[in-house]
Amino acid sequence: MSCNCTNGVCTPMCVAAKIAGVLVLVGGLNWGLTGVGMLLGMNLNVVNLLLGMWPTLESIIYVVVGICTLVKIFGCPCGTCKGGASVAPTAANM
Repeated sequence: MSCNCTNGVCTPMCVAAKIAGVLVLVGGLNWGLTGVGMLLGMNLNVVNLLLGMWPTLESIIYVVVGICTLVKIFGCPCGTCKGGASVAPTAANM
């Protein structure tokens, strides 16, 4: 189980927080590739390469990644991530 650790106290993370973390990571990698592509004169924007034919869907993906970024910045509003149950930090839940 993944957890959210602060000051040695870990709280379990909900599925939405885990998904938000993955999408923020993927979004960051996409921005990095986009910047490298711009420097090299190529289009390395993975979202655009995969969904360029569907601009509305591409925009929705960008909005979802933006919302996930806000969740990671301000915290997940659910009770699980807010510390409903705390566990000691271990290698298994980090």
